[in-house]
Amino acid sequence: MSQVPVTLLEISSVSKVFQVKVSLFEKRPLFALNKVSLTVEKGKTVSLVGESGCGKTTLGKVVSGLYAADGGRVAFAGEDITRRTPQQRGPLQRHIQMIFQDPYSSLNPRRKIITILEQPLKIHTRMNRAERLAAIEKTCADVGVDMSYLQRYPHQFSGGQRQRIAIARAIILNPQLVIADEPISALDVSIQAQILNLLMDLQEKLDLTYLFITHDISVVRHLSDYVAVMYLGEIVEYGLRSEIFGNPSHPYTRMLFAAVPDMHGGQLGEAILKSGEIPSPIDLPAGCFFASRCPERDPHCLECHPELIGCGGGRMVRCFRVRPC
Repeated sequence: MSQVPVTLLEISSVSKVFQVKVSLFEKRPLFALNKVSLTVEKGKTVSLVGESGCGKTTLGKVVSGLYAADGGRVAFAGEDITRRTPQQRGPLQRHIQMIFQDPYSSLNPRRKIITILEQPLKIHTRMNRAERLAAIEKTCADVGVDMSYLQRYPHQFSGGQRQRIAIARAIILNPQLVIADEPISALDVSIQAQILNLLMDLQEKLDLTYLFITHDISVVRHLSDYVAVMYLGEIVEYGLRSEIFGNPSHPYTRMLFAAVPDMHGGQLGEAILKSGEIPSPIDLPAGCFFASRCPERDPHCLECHPELIGCGGGRMVRCFRVRPC
């Protein structure tokens, strides 16, 4: 008997605007997120994929509370957390943790590893010293960190070891949702597979839900349940991994996949798409954001902005050429 899916995270029409300096006396709005909507089911992995600067990390930071949304709604476990800071979220905050991209800057260089791992327990639990040490020992065993490392400082470890410590810090509170912001992109290729396998093992063991942010297509194909393709601050296609890879509907998704010669290796470079330039998020076009680079555009695409429409089975596509179901 199949289980009924449980929605853990619901993002509805979330917008984020930054004010950036364009000249000595002028600031203009930069539209980082444009009415993004996304649902993440408990126990599943949703991957956000797209070129650098498309808004993936910004969305992760809005969900985690590091950025405040300028519009829309973020609901976690049915509770609206849109306007709350991490401090205001109270007990809910322990259930949303983040793994950052760079293990060399995400760990405090002045703190020993035992202090880094113990601090979340001091803040969010009422454990005594013995209970905290027991929790640290269990978590270190889960992520493959030797207990002898606890009295060392972050600079004494390799990138892969640091990322294991960062993962330990993220899961030590037994969170429900882990936001992984390109957790392997700063690591040697030889270490990346180990960290990915560790994340997948932890998900099964601890019943974790992942919002996985990456630009590595091979990673998306390997560990995702659902895939959301982002372009210029909005989602242009969303669906099951098998459907997205088996039959990509949006022209950008097809171009994104075609830009990687070997789907089982290689990452998206800074200039993977050679047909035109990405429009500026400061001066967004009136029509489809992808129209200037799309080989299938027509005059209507340049004048009107398409909505994200349903195509059946939970599939969503933002394109005038795709008919709704």
